[in-house]
Amino acid sequence: MPGIFQSLQAQIATIQPARAVGRVAESARGTFLVYGLAVAALGDRVVAETGAGPLGGEVVRISARGATVLPEEDPEGLVIGSRVELVGPLTLAPDMGWLGRIVDPLGRPLDGRPLLPGTRQLSMNAAPPAPALRRPLGGRLSTGVAVFDTLLPLVRGQRIGLFAGSGVGKSSLLARFARGVAADVAVIGLVGERGRELRDFTQRVLGPAGMARSVVVTATSDQSSLMRRRCALSAMTVAEHFRDQGLHVLLLLDSVTRFAEAHREMALASGEVASLRGYPPSVSHAIMSLAERAGPGAGTAGDITAVFSVLVAGSDMEEPVADILRGTLDGHVVLDRKIAERGRYPAIDLLRSVSRSLPEAASAAENALIADARRVLSAYDRAEMMVQAGLYVPGSDPAVDRALRLFPALDGFLAEDAPAGGPESSFARLRACLGP
Repeated sequence: MPGIFQSLQAQIATIQPARAVGRVAESARGTFLVYGLAVAALGDRVVAETGAGPLGGEVVRISARGATVLPEEDPEGLVIGSRVELVGPLTLAPDMGWLGRIVDPLGRPLDGRPLLPGTRQLSMNAAPPAPALRRPLGGRLSTGVAVFDTLLPLVRGQRIGLFAGSGVGKSSLLARFARGVAADVAVIGLVGERGRELRDFTQRVLGPAGMARSVVVTATSDQSSLMRRRCALSAMTVAEHFRDQGLHVLLLLDSVTRFAEAHREMALASGEVASLRGYPPSVSHAIMSLAERAGPGAGTAGDITAVFSVLVAGSDMEEPVADILRGTLDGHVVLDRKIAERGRYPAIDLLRSVSRSLPEAASAAENALIADARRVLSAYDRAEMMVQAGLYVPGSDPAVDRALRLFPALDGFLAEDAPAGGPESSFARLRACLGP
């Protein structure tokens, strides 16, 4: 009961006895212009009165004529002279009671049950911890997936990217992380997902065990670019709330590509010119600012271990979003459609994937095993076409002969769940696959 009263007191404290009010002057190209809001700042939220009910929006441009607002929904019923209230900067008030719940980017429940906000309002555009005060990356984490316990280790506070096309098993791998990675809390941001997939992901893929320690923040594909962009910011804000409680948070964001696309739509609506393959210059800063908020904390705060997914059309790792994010993170994992088509999941292309936690995350003996496994896979990859064409003669190259002998077991290892013993047991299994 005390928690409920504290939450109610915090809500009452946010009530503003007076608000600045403006009027709609014009509407065009998915935005509307408001005059009379001289105190409005970029990024502030407003609420307009329409014939269809309240309409939220965000100030994306300010000029002498007034404030340009991007609506959160279809501005049906908006007319010239409609009353517009200034709410103020975007904030969110997460709470421990949000665990096991599904919320929208504004913190409103989507599972049909009431949800109380927390007692502290957090900015959705918070700065990351001071670089000089942040801790280094922590210890190796048990993930429940053999390849990430060994060849591509994930450590506390690390930020990695999953680069994949559609239908290659990205969502399933994220769900395995949500269930298996050793963390106190999981925050899952689903940006622009198909509406029918939300319930399937939470009930079947994530399951009761995964949901019990998770908060799911979602904005479906039919929602505005404003809400889709906010989804990623809200998920990060929820993760920061739990981090500030001293907890280790696993943040899964699917996907940064849809976040960047939503940012592009907003930037173009505000008058920014597209330059980088259709993306505006500000997209680089938006992606890097989002990624920098994750990672190790400072002082008594916890850490945010983050996994960002990136949709790569045609396996083009040089497209803008993939290129920007790959240079920002502490590792990247490439999922290959050809591997998925032959039935191996997760469809990780190990030779194109890197964990920047190595070599520190493994012992000298473990690093030697990792290097040996990579040599075997590299030799097989180099000779595969010749073998399939019947041009390779056994005995021509000892490294290729060994790779052909070991590849089936090693390829199977890349699809295995981690043994009960954690990373140590996974390394023992890898050692057995590589033989003497």
